[in-house]
Amino acid sequence: MADLPIDLDPQNAARLLAALDIEGKLARALDALGPITGRDVVAVGCGETERRRLEEAAARLTCVEPAGAGDATRWPLPEGSVDTIVSVWSGFRGVDDATLAEADRVLRPDGRLLVVHDYGRDDVSTLRGDQPEYGAWSRRDGPFLRAGFRIRVVHCWWTFDSLDDARSFLAGAFGEAGRQLGEGLRRPRISHNVAVYHRTRGDA
Repeated sequence: MADLPIDLDPQNAARLLAALDIEGKLARALDALGPITGRDVVAVGCGETERRRLEEAAARLTCVEPAGAGDATRWPLPEGSVDTIVSVWSGFRGVDDATLAEADRVLRPDGRLLVVHDYGRDDVSTLRGDQPEYGAWSRRDGPFLRAGFRIRVVHCWWTFDSLDDARSFLAGAFGEAGRQLGEGLRRPRISHNVAVYHRTRGDA
């Protein structure tokens, strides 16, 4: 589970990590949709910050690596042993049948699969350009909703200490696109809409 939705150099990654969703909206949404607190949880991929956050809430946390498309490798977990699976940013790039079947194998009855990706229609999408997350994935005929997922959109922010801080970060991390966004800011925060695709075991 990646800590950030965007690959950045270490300095800018640290700045974004300090600014990303400081209100904790995403964490609250995941717990409401899982839940996570007091449960046996699997994290798909293990970003250090996300792992620490989940460890504080879960009764037991296991990290597994994201599977590639068509990868039939099984996670080292017995059948029906997990309450909630959480994938943030790095896993489930679309929906692969083999990975979805593996998630259903390890989930308990009524277990929950939560997949987090960008949703778009926000400031962040102007920085990243065209991405499948911003269109195809969230449509009714897209891979998630077709596979029995529902979607909750969480309206988050990247919040900085000042306008100068926000503009400096944007220009340093995103070049001209960042400078243009920074020039139009009136508050030191950037809108970031996040999709939580959620599914109960076996739903289709």
